[in-house]
Amino acid sequence: MQFDRLLKYCPHCGSEKFVQNNEKSKKCDTCGFVFYMNASAAVAAFITDTNGRLLVCKRAKDPAKGTLDLPGGFVDGDETAEEAVVRELKEELDAETISVNYVFSLPNNYLYSGLTIPTLDLFFECKLQNYENIKAADDVAGFEYISIENLNPELFGLNSIKKAIDIYIRTKTQQHNA
Repeated sequence: MQFDRLLKYCPHCGSEKFVQNNEKSKKCDTCGFVFYMNASAAVAAFITDTNGRLLVCKRAKDPAKGTLDLPGGFVDGDETAEEAVVRELKEELDAETISVNYVFSLPNNYLYSGLTIPTLDLFFECKLQNYENIKAADDVAGFEYISIENLNPELFGLNSIKKAIDIYIRTKTQQHNA
């Protein structure tokens, strides 16, 4: 984790004696403040249309600008993961969500402003009130529906999303073959 190189001064007292404490923390030898770089929570949604095709988005911003993604984002400090996925779908697609079901989670590293942020990405299957009126907004450049047989995890820019798409393909294929 490179936060140890980027955070050189104690955020509490400003001391230069802000040193590595352990793998995921730094401690100030002047005031005793300890800073932990714990995982941030993030959410992503699997949304399928009536033909079973998965809704995928195109990223409008870095990291991984221009690659495919699932709609979602970071959980705010005052909300549940379920509330976050509903909010993110409203922000990114102007979509009203009618159901949210947790599926699985994956760890990820999210590069932002030169800092690698560890995240715990929570994946949900979501149903929308209306699929015809959604539109790309916020940090989504566009979206499309892709059939399972045409999904390619390598076209997705974030590592956890690549892994999630692979799991999604395997799970749906197993369900179809059962």
